[in-house]
Amino acid sequence: MIHIDQYAYANRLRAVHPGEKLAFAAITAGICLASPSLIGQLAILMTMAAATVAIVGIPWRFYLKLMLVPAAFLLAGIVTVAVSFSSQPDPGLHGIDLWGFAVGIRDRDFVVASSLVARSLGTVSCLYFLSLSTPMVEIIGVLKRCRVPAVLVELMTIIYRFIFVLMETTRQIHTAQVSRLGYHSLSASYRDLGQLTSCLFHRSMLKSQMLFVTLSSRCYSGEIRVLEPRRRLSLRRGLLIGGIDAVLLAVALATRGWQRW
Repeated sequence: MIHIDQYAYANRLRAVHPGEKLAFAAITAGICLASPSLIGQLAILMTMAAATVAIVGIPWRFYLKLMLVPAAFLLAGIVTVAVSFSSQPDPGLHGIDLWGFAVGIRDRDFVVASSLVARSLGTVSCLYFLSLSTPMVEIIGVLKRCRVPAVLVELMTIIYRFIFVLMETTRQIHTAQVSRLGYHSLSASYRDLGQLTSCLFHRSMLKSQMLFVTLSSRCYSGEIRVLEPRRRLSLRRGLLIGGIDAVLLAVALATRGWQRW
């Protein structure tokens, strides 16, 4: 998470207006979610990955590690979608017989699982493009100008701040435990993990109270205001974004009959 924030403040698109990057990521993610075509979803995934690595300047090894995180969560869900069990002979089921049950994958289930993976990873790649190229402060500024309710914006700001607070607090507690021979065995690991969770909850409550006192002492009135650099919208970049999304939409529509759900 800390590396993501570092790249957001130091990348090749740092000087680009955040509204352009937000619009590109949002429109492309919308196309990916609405696309009925597996080929269209894969095209969006590859396009956003190439843009993040080649244009934003994110190292491909780091980007690959980020993509492996949602892929690991998808793996458990895909198995339940793709793999089928049948107690009767099923010619459409490609698999093996196991203890009197046919276990395998049907063609339709394979298409559904593949589309689920491509749609999920394609949407995540859009979010990674935005988070790796745009600081959270600038994203929040764009949302404010788009008339997003102030309550949601303030919650996003505070939650984003507390992510780093909890990470740093967890690191400090874990370091203190390890220095006292913590986690030296499996049973000790369970015990120390429980103590870490309990202490983290207590520390987070204290830090939230400190944050409220700090904001109140600075005349907090329900809105957190930060300084934002002035950026200019570019017609050339706007046309480029529109052209890329138009091509991706055309690919999705042109290939929607090739593989259906």
